[in-house]
Amino acid sequence: MGKVFVSQFKKGQSVEGFFLAKEKTASKTKTGSLYLSLRLTDRTGEIEGRVWDKAAEFAPLFEKDDFIKVQGEVDEFQGVPQLRILRLRKAAGGEIDPADFLPKTAQDVDSLLSEIGEILKSVRNPHLCVLLESFLTDEEFVKKFKTAPAAKAMHHVYLGGLLEHTLSVLRLIRLVAPQYKDLDPDLLLSGGFLHDVGKVDELAYERSFDYTDRGRLLGHITLTAEMLDRKIQGLPDFPETLALLLKHLVLSHHGEYIFGSPKRPKTLEALLLHHLDDLDAKMNAFASWIEKEKESPSRWTSYHKLFDRFILKPEEIERDENA
Repeated sequence: MGKVFVSQFKKGQSVEGFFLAKEKTASKTKTGSLYLSLRLTDRTGEIEGRVWDKAAEFAPLFEKDDFIKVQGEVDEFQGVPQLRILRLRKAAGGEIDPADFLPKTAQDVDSLLSEIGEILKSVRNPHLCVLLESFLTDEEFVKKFKTAPAAKAMHHVYLGGLLEHTLSVLRLIRLVAPQYKDLDPDLLLSGGFLHDVGKVDELAYERSFDYTDRGRLLGHITLTAEMLDRKIQGLPDFPETLALLLKHLVLSHHGEYIFGSPKRPKTLEALLLHHLDDLDAKMNAFASWIEKEKESPSRWTSYHKLFDRFILKPEEIERDENA
């Protein structure tokens, strides 16, 4: 029997399988009995788990963020699915398939990276060419760049999400930039590629999507600026003005102070990059929320807290094949 994922759980169902213990809390009932509250996850979702019996026996067997094997029954509490855990143990290393626990892009990451490289070949400024090449030939960076998500919760929240988002922004730049005169296409494409590279170190993506210590303390904009500084310092005669404009793209791409942007866009390239980055992020977030609830019969999604709205699902449109 194949693995049953969280999204397939039904009330009354018996479950046996491996899950990531994303959260673990020990508490006591009103009568003083120990119980465990867990949040169990796989790549399809998460469910609350409760250990009512043998909690003291099971508690020392694992820690938060461990993979565990669970036997239990799906129940409900106040209308919300909950797993009543009867038995559990910590998983052995060879028992875990990472693809069961973290969602990943449906696209081929090598093809995405190859297309990014092809787009960046159109950059003619020799200083920017050398800078971009220093990132694309950095094996450690490329490995993380191909794997990292683009965010913890908002958009492109899956392995390869950062790569997918970056390529999408570059495609948008090539489509939209020709509509406006006086833009520097080399600067804009370079900024489009580099604007989020700090996310490879901001986010943790080995067991679950979370922030690293550096991510929480500094954030990806600061981390990106630091990465950019280090690369530029290794390049002789990189123009100071060009470095300044490129850093401004990075530091202003969130657009407004309230969205964590250290600076607001003050060049044509920075303004366009901000809006294209924001557009791609929000389109992906809308589409992901719709996809998450595609099985629901309602034409509307549930309430999206970050967007502060319900989202209308697209209808299937019948097309006349003879039209």
